Amino acid sequence: MGTGALIKSTAEGSIAREAGIEKGDTLLSVNGQEVSDILLYRFLTSDETVELEIQKKDGTIEIIEVYNEDYEDLGIEFENELIDNPRPCRNKCIFCFVDQLPKGMRKTLYFKDDDFRLSALMGNYITLTNLSDTDIENIIKMRLPRINVSVHAADPKVRSFMLGNKNSDVIPVMKRFAKAGTAMNCQIVLCRGINDGDRLDETINELSKLYPSVQSVSVVPVGLTKHRLGLTDLTPYDENSAREVISRVWSHGERLVKELGSRFVFLADEFYMRAGMPVPDYSYYEDFLQIENGVGLVAALKEEFYQALKSRPATPAKGISIATGVDAAPVIKSLADMLGNNEIKVYPIKNKFFGESITVTGLITGRDLIDGLAGKSLGDTLVIARCMLNSDGVFLDDLTVEDVQNALGVKIKVLENNGAELYSALTIN
Repeated sequence: MGTGALIKSTAEGSIAREAGIEKGDTLLSVNGQEVSDILLYRFLTSDETVELEIQKKDGTIEIIEVYNEDYEDLGIEFENELIDNPRPCRNKCIFCFVDQLPKGMRKTLYFKDDDFRLSALMGNYITLTNLSDTDIENIIKMRLPRINVSVHAADPKVRSFMLGNKNSDVIPVMKRFAKAGTAMNCQIVLCRGINDGDRLDETINELSKLYPSVQSVSVVPVGLTKHRLGLTDLTPYDENSAREVISRVWSHGERLVKELGSRFVFLADEFYMRAGMPVPDYSYYEDFLQIENGVGLVAALKEEFYQALKSRPATPAKGISIATGVDAAPVIKSLADMLGNNEIKVYPIKNKFFGESITVTGLITGRDLIDGLAGKSLGDTLVIARCMLNSDGVFLDDLTVEDVQNALGVKIKVLENNGAELYSALTIN
């Protein structure tokens, strides 16, 4: 760990604060062991008695023993959230979205992480290709409850081609995690003519053998921007090819629900929209384990809206407009129409920044909103989804909500992707 982990703050009333640990102190070791990352820190501090080696701001060293009979978090926040730096991706994926970004965006958007700690803490999907045997043993030792794995193909040769990495055989590593009791959710980014068809069948079959350790598999279509000069030639899914994927995955689900008690494999909502087919009902998605990956978002949104409408009837609001992605617009329009208020305008925003083949809401930029809504009747309030923004309220092109408000001359209301919240925004309670 070198110089240790610099402490940014301690929570009021926490064990660390009561033990005299302060902002500016440095954690050198826990129970005599140097702490290389945040997961190891959490693992080492999960005992009832913990010995902390602290270097105070004045340079003196203190050994602090704390008692934690309730196994609480100690209340320490570090300057570097992971304690060390995020691990970069070693792959050169043929479908990598970062490689398809235009130049001139903020630097953080170009960093490719493939870090098992971010998978455990935040749900990021990782390929496992940069794990050493020591990393694997540490993951097992720390008893991580869950990691999300980008599989793409069970066949090592196909996966090697897709990842641009010879170290690509993922199933043996996943078997080790399954044996240790680590739960996994898996993702397949489907590239037409490469890992679909019979290869998709093989991947689903291999992953289903690891159930229930592998809890679910999502299949998402490759996202292709207009910024692909010099990259591998990939073909987007159209209506017919999307329908073929739906039929194939549906057949697997019907079989697996009988064999495993779970459908196990689910398609991203985008496939149904590209195929011009309705998204399955709410009950189809079981525990919605892959909703953050765009699987079941539409079904959840509709169900939440329906339940809100049934439980608290309200008067439709006036002067409301909604801006959303091309894929989501028909769904949002159908929900707004249920209120019987034709004054609610729903505007699908074409993506000029990444290219019109990108139709999801989360990749709409501030400039696309401004250009797509200029001269439109927006009423008093424009509703947008929070997934367009980062945690600081900034769009992908660095415009802020305030920038867009000023350009369009309308108040913007930002909503979570939640049907009940949408209902509240469109009604007067």
